Amino acid sequence: MDTRRKKDWQTRLRNAVWPRMGIRRYLTYLQKRVLRLTASPHAIAAGVASGAAVSVFPLIGVHFFLGFILAFVTRGNMLAAAIGTAWGNPITFPLFFSLSFQFGSAIRAALFPDDPATVMRHADATALSGGLFSLDLGAILPLFQTMMIGALPIALFCWVFFYVIVRGLVSGFQRARKARLERRRARQGQTSPRNAVRG
Repeated sequence: MDTRRKKDWQTRLRNAVWPRMGIRRYLTYLQKRVLRLTASPHAIAAGVASGAAVSVFPLIGVHFFLGFILAFVTRGNMLAAAIGTAWGNPITFPLFFSLSFQFGSAIRAALFPDDPATVMRHADATALSGGLFSLDLGAILPLFQTMMIGALPIALFCWVFFYVIVRGLVSGFQRARKARLERRRARQGQTSPRNAVRG
C-alpha cells in the first residue's frame, strides 16, 4: 500500500514537472483547448494573458486566484485564465525568479540610489538562493519585495505579448470555423430542394 502511494506521488510530481504526453503534445493540447473556447477573441486573449501575467510573480499557490481577478478586471474568460497559468510551471519558475530579481534590483537601485544596503547585499545569485531558502524573515522579505517589484514589468510584457498572439490566433480560427459552417449550410441548402423535388 505504501509502495503504491509512493509511486502515485512520484507520478504526479513527474507529470507536474514534465507532462506524460510530452511538452510539445501538452502545448498542442492547451492550444486546442484555448481555440475551442466559446467566447469572444478579446475575452479568450485577455484570459490567457491574465493567467500568464500573474504566473511570473513569486506567489506560487495563488496564481489561479490572481489570474481570475485580473481576468475579471480585463473582461477575460475565466477558463482561459486558468489555462494561461500553465505558463508558470517548475520549468519556467527559476527563469521568472531570476529575471524578476535582476529587474527588481535594477529598479530599486535606480529609485533608491542612497540606500544600497537592501540592494547590493543581495545582488548575486548566491544571495538570492541563500535568502529564499533561509528561515530568517529578515533575509526573505527584502528578496521577496525585490522580486515583486521586478515581476511587474515582466508581467506587463507577458500580458501584452500573450494578448496579441492569442487574439490573432483565436480571431483567425473563429473566422475559419464560421466560413466552414457557412459552406456546410450552403451545401445543405443546395441538396434540400433536390430532395423535395424528388419527393
